[in-house]
Amino acid sequence: MEWQTKIQALYNKVLRLLGQCDLCENNLYCDDLPRNKAYSQTLICSSCFADLPLFNQAIIQGDLLNWPAVNKALPKIHFNHLFCLSPYLTPFTQWLPQYKYKGRFELASLFANLLAQQWQNLALNTSSVDLVLSVPLHISKWQVRGYNQAHLIAKIFAQRLQLLYDESALIRTHKNKSQVGQTGSQRRDNLVNAFALTKRLPNNIKHILLVDDVLTTGSTASEISKLLKSSGVTKVTVLTVCLTLPKT
Repeated sequence: MEWQTKIQALYNKVLRLLGQCDLCENNLYCDDLPRNKAYSQTLICSSCFADLPLFNQAIIQGDLLNWPAVNKALPKIHFNHLFCLSPYLTPFTQWLPQYKYKGRFELASLFANLLAQQWQNLALNTSSVDLVLSVPLHISKWQVRGYNQAHLIAKIFAQRLQLLYDESALIRTHKNKSQVGQTGSQRRDNLVNAFALTKRLPNNIKHILLVDDVLTTGSTASEISKLLKSSGVTKVTVLTVCLTLPKT
């Protein structure tokens, strides 16, 4: 109910003002927890950070497509690499809906900082990334929601790693019906010609990092990747907070 949502939002705001962990409500600065600035910036204490269900990036070399099960589950994709923070599990199953539909904008910093931290820990080469883009919303959906969740994450991530970000180069031209509950083939059909570039990309833009919140079938990222490659891009790395594979 609406009043319950408002009460929960107010409660979360109070916790943040008090400097409490978003998950366990412990004080982020109490003596029995490490005084680590990185944890306070991501709204969680060191103990909750250690419990996050993050992918082991070292094992998959920072690319989920190196995992055979994921590669098999994402057929007919046009992107080259997939960098993802976590499977769609708790607490991300709570965080992402709160961020996407309830305006918890501080979670954009949490996601972007965690992604950047994982990227840096793996010592991935940022110099090979020429441009960062985010998956766009159709203007009508943007007006209703008031913000593009992928854009907020991409902007902070690019700033953190000092990468070039263009928020207006890519637009969504068609307002398609919801992708929820559709099969991979239905999603692909729904997305044909749904995106466009607003300008010609410079010739030196060869590797693009495409940011979204969640990847399911890969259809959206793949359709955008196909568009980018038709414009001269040779490599697309998709970066998302979570991966939630469709049930077979």
